[in-house]
Amino acid sequence: MKLAQRNYYGRALAELAEKDPDIVVIDADLADSTKTSEFKKAAPGRFIEVGVAEQNMIGIASGLAASGKTVFASTFAVFATGRCWEQIRLAVAYPKLNVKIVATHCGISVGEDGASHQALEDMALMRALPNMTVISPADAYEAYAATMAIAELEGPVYMRLGRAEFPPITEEDAPFTVGKASVLREGSDVTLVGTGQMVAFCMEAADHLAEEGIDAEVINMSTIKPLDKATLRASLRKTGCSVTAEEHSIIGGLGAAVAEFLAREMPLPLEMIGTMDTFGESGTPSQLFEKYGLTPGDIAEAVKRSLERKMELRE
Repeated sequence: MKLAQRNYYGRALAELAEKDPDIVVIDADLADSTKTSEFKKAAPGRFIEVGVAEQNMIGIASGLAASGKTVFASTFAVFATGRCWEQIRLAVAYPKLNVKIVATHCGISVGEDGASHQALEDMALMRALPNMTVISPADAYEAYAATMAIAELEGPVYMRLGRAEFPPITEEDAPFTVGKASVLREGSDVTLVGTGQMVAFCMEAADHLAEEGIDAEVINMSTIKPLDKATLRASLRKTGCSVTAEEHSIIGGLGAAVAEFLAREMPLPLEMIGTMDTFGESGTPSQLFEKYGLTPGDIAEAVKRSLERKMELRE
């Protein structure tokens, strides 16, 4: 069974339409793709279509939030974060307004649309903004739960969702707590920290590593900011080394966040799986995961490098 995160985002919005009359949804000519169309069906009077005017969308969202509404604003990630960054910074993050920017079509798995539509920098852009919470759900079920959770959270949020369908790895009814990571697999040799679709790849890599006698712990770090340092700290005290995995540049994303934590608190070996200071290109998701080194096999090889560095430090 494969499920798309954006479909479950749309499902959550439709439920929120019935639950909370103060929720408004805005889209920028992509409602069928982002699945905000589900909210439009449920509450057409509280859905606003701005057309191809993403910066305007953020300005409208800011005004509605300043008037007491909870606003979900959606488009593709390259537009939501790149084209609108100044508006998000000054009209949403600075005044700490209740705007939830939920972007779809993130990462290399956008596939054939190519570099112009593959957002590999979006978490870095949003993570740098004060007052901004940054979330990257592991699968469709978590996308639904996270949408329901951020509707209750006061303040700005950026949440990234993928385009492709992939198998869920979390429980359908599992609760979601913003800022809290979950340990999906206990282990003692190395800590795998994944976010988004890469969490499933971490689980697959852990299975392969177990066949080689390597006991990997897997953490689903679905909130990038604020980072769950307590869960990281507890895991790394057991394992002594780590690998991060993200469908995003290693610059400014999950790997960078974990590296900053390690530099300040626990200087331990870290390897990063992500895109390496590059743009993407057109291809199928599987071809691109292979080319850019984002497969479970790449994660397993990074684990071995991290373990070697750990052993060198102990000698």
